[in-house]
Amino acid sequence: MKPEIEFTGIEDVTYVPAPGNAPGLTMAVLAEDPEHDVVTRILKFEPGTDTSANGVQVHDSWEEVFIFEGSFTDLELGRTFTAPCYAVRPPGMRHGPWKSETGARMFEVRYMRKEDA
Repeated sequence: MKPEIEFTGIEDVTYVPAPGNAPGLTMAVLAEDPEHDVVTRILKFEPGTDTSANGVQVHDSWEEVFIFEGSFTDLELGRTFTAPCYAVRPPGMRHGPWKSETGARMFEVRYMRKEDA
């Protein structure tokens, strides 16, 4: 179960390297329920970050993403997405890899639904 958290500023969150092999890609986990594969985090691309080494991503869970700062290009789609915009990705949807020339930050929630388990 995720913890109860009252409104909290994000200016002092701690960023750690995101899983995979993409220097400049970090994350700050805001809330998590590892038992149920549920996480809320901020994903941060430093300027020049390229996630090509991680390849195309596919998850077993739902993923909702809101870009609130900067932009990045989905290299497989050949499209650039700029703040503010969002995506909802069902399990199995292919996305990425990405490259960000200017840097970006996004709010992301991953979760499972009973119907998908």
